[in-house]
Amino acid sequence: MEIPSKYSASSVESKWYDYWMKNKFFQSKPDEREPYTIVIPPPNVTGVLHMGHMLNNTIQDVLIRRARLLGKNACWVPGTDHASIATEAKVVAKLKAQGINKNDLTREEFLKHAWDWTHEYGGVILEQLKKLGCSCDWDRTKFTMDDDMSEAVIKVFVDLYNKGMIYRGYRMVNWDPEAKTTLSDEEVEYIEKQGKLYYINYKVEGSDEVLTIATTRPETLLGDTAVCINPNDERHTNLKGKKAIVPVNNRVIPIIEDEYVDVEFGTGCLKVTPAHDENDKVLGETHNLDVIDIFNEDATLNSYGLHYEGKDRFVVRKEIVKELEALGAIVKIEDYTNRVGISERTKAIIEPRLSDQWFLKMKDLAQPALEAVLETEDVKLHPKRFNNTYRHWMENIRDWNISRQLRWGQQIPAYYYGDGKEDFVVAENIQDAVELAKVKTSNKDLTADNLRQDPDALDTWFSSWLWPISVFDGIRNPENEEINYYYPTNDLVTGPDILFFWVARMIIAGYEYKGKRPFENVYLTGLVRDKQRRKMSKQLGNSPDALKLIENYGADGVRVGLLLSSAAGNDLMFDEELCNQGKSFANKIWNAFRLVKGWEVADIDQPESSRLALDWYKARFQKALADMEDNYSKYRLSDVLMTSYKLIYDDFCGWLLEMVKPAYGQPIDAKTFNAIIEVFEDNLKVLHPFMPFLTEEIWQFMAERTPEKALIISRYPKIKAFDSEIIEDFELVKEAVSGIRTIRKEKNIAFKDAIELSVINNENLDGSYNSVIAKMGNISDLQIVDKPIEGALTFRVKSNEYFIPMAGAINVEDEIKKLTEELNYTQGFLKSVQKKLSNERFVNNAPEQVVASEKKKEADALAKIETIEKSLESLN
Repeated sequence: MEIPSKYSASSVESKWYDYWMKNKFFQSKPDEREPYTIVIPPPNVTGVLHMGHMLNNTIQDVLIRRARLLGKNACWVPGTDHASIATEAKVVAKLKAQGINKNDLTREEFLKHAWDWTHEYGGVILEQLKKLGCSCDWDRTKFTMDDDMSEAVIKVFVDLYNKGMIYRGYRMVNWDPEAKTTLSDEEVEYIEKQGKLYYINYKVEGSDEVLTIATTRPETLLGDTAVCINPNDERHTNLKGKKAIVPVNNRVIPIIEDEYVDVEFGTGCLKVTPAHDENDKVLGETHNLDVIDIFNEDATLNSYGLHYEGKDRFVVRKEIVKELEALGAIVKIEDYTNRVGISERTKAIIEPRLSDQWFLKMKDLAQPALEAVLETEDVKLHPKRFNNTYRHWMENIRDWNISRQLRWGQQIPAYYYGDGKEDFVVAENIQDAVELAKVKTSNKDLTADNLRQDPDALDTWFSSWLWPISVFDGIRNPENEEINYYYPTNDLVTGPDILFFWVARMIIAGYEYKGKRPFENVYLTGLVRDKQRRKMSKQLGNSPDALKLIENYGADGVRVGLLLSSAAGNDLMFDEELCNQGKSFANKIWNAFRLVKGWEVADIDQPESSRLALDWYKARFQKALADMEDNYSKYRLSDVLMTSYKLIYDDFCGWLLEMVKPAYGQPIDAKTFNAIIEVFEDNLKVLHPFMPFLTEEIWQFMAERTPEKALIISRYPKIKAFDSEIIEDFELVKEAVSGIRTIRKEKNIAFKDAIELSVINNENLDGSYNSVIAKMGNISDLQIVDKPIEGALTFRVKSNEYFIPMAGAINVEDEIKKLTEELNYTQGFLKSVQKKLSNERFVNNAPEQVVASEKKKEADALAKIETIEKSLESLN
């Protein structure tokens, strides 16, 4: 088989991926081997590959490929998440473009459109992951809306409800007016936003008095139902027991007293709007106030907004301020920085809203998951510093709002038979619901037609928190063969931004439904940032096209580029040049392979230099292997890659191959050649998890191999004892060779010209290494001496002194000419510096560091002149 002169990533990658798929190397079934299991963090079904996915999935592929090489039954489960809010938004936008209003469709009609969208666009990202080389068991691909997955979600809801852990409550929730749904606390991000603080006068009923309130949201005064003062605030004793008149709508509201009011903030008078503020709601309940909701679901004003009805909240804010100014009610307006909640998904500003929602009690559920990470360490976070974040979230956990006002998702299995708040039953299906309702109502004639199912869907995270269990059908069939074999999984690779959203909740579900952890290790990747440390995003336009990178640099090059600077938990400063470095590394290995395969092999004696070089490399390989194993155990994958990079690029390509390479036109001995092939194959094995395509290509070129002998399922090298002394000795050998090469370069001595070398061997370096030094330096005669050689070129390696006699080594006349020119130039330079320093005006007026710099130039020039003069003296 002819070896191409250049490595072509594009043709190689598709060839070997198809080969791996055809031979089912990614497939996993329970057997007698030790399982190694990873479940993919399911990307949104509507998503496309971005740099974060590239990093996350490259890490997972490295771990799964290494597990295969270690002989484990490697199972990587892929899949996608139905992403309720994101997907429904896309479907709604598509319908709108077609002139269809979502609200004009029945649930079934809308879901048909959603499934059509999913079938058309969903799963694109999984196909893209194949381009990256991801070796998932694609036959196991799951989707969180698959029938079996949905059935598991409903089963868990019913179970938790029956345990008294799920309840329905009328609460103040986070409302996303763009997605038109409630969000959990964890789905709200907080940002600092520059706004205004408005001071507004309210008239006091039956008098000429006024009171002044301060608010950042003047539009909400239309929903005010009280003004509150602190009973201990002496400024407002005149207001006690009186009523205020809200400007614009002229509603008469009580002035109440409560120590909740901060006398230091604003004016000490607080407008109370129970429908639109969590704290106001508490005050409203305490003082039995009316609750007036002034907003529609899209945050436009409803009929309570009077002449502002139908207008957006922010439009009304500007207009009502103008109206208040016209009424003379505005006292002053100040700049004010406010902390504002925004939707993690749509980035819309959150509106607090009172609503009936479903909640899951979390405090007791979370306790085993808290202990698993922070006490027993059954689950380990890497890096460990994220334990503090985990602790903060879990110790301050609040009940989880699990209902969403969406259609795309698992519909809440609550069935209403009446209009009362408690007139419902919870069941896995309509048939069970009918039977439960019959019992609850004592109405034996009740049928499915008498029931209506709750229209809300469950939070997407309520399905993905079951992911490590449900992908193996462990909820519906808790003792099936697969869940008992693959669960708990081994490693989870994800971003710290979903440590609570997903990771903590999976741990909670694992202990609740399997009584054990869902995974042992959580590898938390950093964010991918650009060179300016900015987070990559579509908005900034600083995120490269992932597939274009693969096209330009090859999947292996991109994988190496991503991992070279990506330590666990630390952000990656992505630079496309890193991918180019990965591509260059691939070319270096390919050229090394072509070099080796181009050698003629003969049955001749093995040179001593080759034997020593191989002994050294085998020891060096074992040390690197031990270092890699240590870093794998700490999830320091970038360090594993860097170790293998240096081993192969520097030690194998840069030194070993040079040390064993036969002279031009000469054959290599068979013993050395076979040993080189053996260590080359070991190199490919340790590099395969990082560069799967290149390594499989070279592996298959090395010998005719059946699928059973493919690199992907070969055996990882075993760690063995090694001779550390030979590694230390070879550092001296390499420095000696580098010293010889430096002198050859400086003195323009061609490598083809053999030279002599003498050494004072103060380091007691074994004489056997002389054969290596002689070959690598083209030394015709190497002598051990006990005193310096006069007139020789010299260099040191630690305490060893090396001497190259001038005679025969260099052209004396040319060297004298070269040194004389250099001496003349340096003397001229020295004169110009000394002239500057002799100028008192310069020395007295120039900055201190400038004068110091000139003095250093003078000292350096004097030292150089002394060295050149000594060299000239030795040549004459």
